[in-house]
Amino acid sequence: MIKDKYNKYRDLSRAQRRGKDFRVRFRKRNGNTIVLAPHGGGIEPGTSEIADAIAGADLSFYAFEGIKPSGNRELHITSTHFDEPRCKALIAVADRVIAIHGQNGNQDKALLGGRDLAAIRRLRQSLEQDGFHIEVGGSPKRQGRSADNICNCGAQGRGVQIEICDGMRRTFFQDARTRPGRRIKTQRFRDFVSAVRRVIA
Repeated sequence: MIKDKYNKYRDLSRAQRRGKDFRVRFRKRNGNTIVLAPHGGGIEPGTSEIADAIAGADLSFYAFEGIKPSGNRELHITSTHFDEPRCKALIAVADRVIAIHGQNGNQDKALLGGRDLAAIRRLRQSLEQDGFHIEVGGSPKRQGRSADNICNCGAQGRGVQIEICDGMRRTFFQDARTRPGRRIKTQRFRDFVSAVRRVIA
């Protein structure tokens, strides 16, 4: 695992330019659920688009996005240290937090983690029903069980993180590596979004 260049948002924001190197997008809705991509844009490509589609018009949405021409990985702040102020404010009042992440690897699978075990169980059932390969648990660093993990910082103290491997994300877009390519979504993208929304919307 590559070590993060920045441990906190304050350090990143002092070295990188908002609007040039990174941006924050969000929509606040009246409901109690937020879907977020803390490593969106070019950091973990495809996660912003997935989170945005799951949130739709009725759920709150947040994305921290790398928008540099290259080298966006250096904007990654690990989930237990992610403290961008707008994100923290939005999730503090949300009863349900769903965090979308990308994971390295060519496997066509996603991993579910977090402290909301009931939601994890329902999500796994819904996604597997639609033919997706889903795993729960995995290595301790991928389980999302820490109270400091951004998905567990909502009002209930428990949430869900969905780690989607590169192999699966590549099936969601015409080309997951480029911004124009990610604008063109596949049926599999729509099926994944629909399976998650059946549980959380």
